[in-house]
Amino acid sequence: MTQKFDLGPLKAILDGRRVSAGESVLQLHSHDESYHAPHLPDVVVWPHTTEEASRLVSWARQNKVPVVAWGAGTSLEGNPIPVRGGMVVDCTEMNRILAVRAEDFQVDVQAGVVYKDLNKQLARDGLFFPPDPGAAATVGGMIGNNASGIRSVRYGATKDYVMRLAVVLPDGSVIHVGNRARKSSSGYNLPALFTGAEGTLGLVTEATLKLVGLPATFMAVRAAFATPLQATTTVYTIMRAGLSPAAMEFLDANVMRVLNADRGLALDEHPTLLMEFSGYSRRGLAEEMAFVEEICREQGALTIDRGIGAEEKARLWEFRHQTYESIKRQHIGLSPLIMDVAVPLSRYSDMVEFCREEIRDLTGYLFGHAGDGNIHVHVMDEPQNPQRWARVEEATSRIVRQALAFEGTCTGEHGVGIGKIRFLEAEHGESLALMKKLKTLLDPDNLFNPGKIFL
Repeated sequence: MTQKFDLGPLKAILDGRRVSAGESVLQLHSHDESYHAPHLPDVVVWPHTTEEASRLVSWARQNKVPVVAWGAGTSLEGNPIPVRGGMVVDCTEMNRILAVRAEDFQVDVQAGVVYKDLNKQLARDGLFFPPDPGAAATVGGMIGNNASGIRSVRYGATKDYVMRLAVVLPDGSVIHVGNRARKSSSGYNLPALFTGAEGTLGLVTEATLKLVGLPATFMAVRAAFATPLQATTTVYTIMRAGLSPAAMEFLDANVMRVLNADRGLALDEHPTLLMEFSGYSRRGLAEEMAFVEEICREQGALTIDRGIGAEEKARLWEFRHQTYESIKRQHIGLSPLIMDVAVPLSRYSDMVEFCREEIRDLTGYLFGHAGDGNIHVHVMDEPQNPQRWARVEEATSRIVRQALAFEGTCTGEHGVGIGKIRFLEAEHGESLALMKKLKTLLDPDNLFNPGKIFL
């Protein structure tokens, strides 16, 4: 490959080890976990500080080089793919926990910190950062996509925990937005502007995150039902009863079958709910568990497995975190199209049923964070076969449009990236024009993650 620009100025900013145009490095940063086509960047750089990132961005602006932030590369909509080449800023060496402020329930981190590693350290102080997307995502990537995950029904998404950010703007300047106060009515909510922007408005280098206390103990319940409707109706019934699940997951019968086949399990191959509750005493959770079990049986649960304590939670939840890998291993040679939508809770049952009909003739699986109306559609097929893949994309397109018809969203947590761009006008209407104006104001040369969110 012919180098488009001289790497000398970049090596003057960073040491040579942290600037690479090697083929294997470029290949590694050309794709994420999605089915979207890879695109090679021209160079990959690894800054260690906000000041280094600022200098890199200033160079990129002067030379009109696109800039794409990179975390762990685990996203599912092509969010970090450098579709127009340029410079990938790999943040994985910006991985320092700068300060744990236990008495304030806060932590200061660099963008490349992996949230699982962060929580291991925070546990020493009885604290944790709740968003849990499952993969080994970095904090910066979670901020970029406004990640959430299995605990969102109780704890919310990443945006609910971002208090302050250090951001390198597309002109190379550095701004600090937000503060450390737990509440504020001062000015525009700029941390929220950059959270979920997928690196199109600025490069997040540091963050102050809000934390919560680790629960004293846990309760987990797995309930299998004869029909998806019974399972999804139970979600609404439990929440209406005033119970506060920390997690509430729906898995269809196909998911249970593939888990049994892949992991040698003997789970009920029926639509299933996985629930987690937390509290300060085993006695209180035992009373709550009896109530949850009563509701599940009233809704027609065929089997119920439950337990109290961290070990029981791990036993009942272990396979959920293996769902994605199990599906892949059982379909060697096929590629995944994984998409998510979210709808009002009152339409969740309808949305699940619609999805089931759309993928009935495909190799498809449904699961998701039922407690907040989020559903994932996972289809395995052959992108290299245009006729087959067109069927997959048509089905997923109809699913998104139905979610919008239910007054939901085209993406609950995966972000827009490449795959959801075509749905934004239908979802946002005239407000999409305002988003474009903000993008143009901050990034007039369209250098920050171009080709994402907007065409």
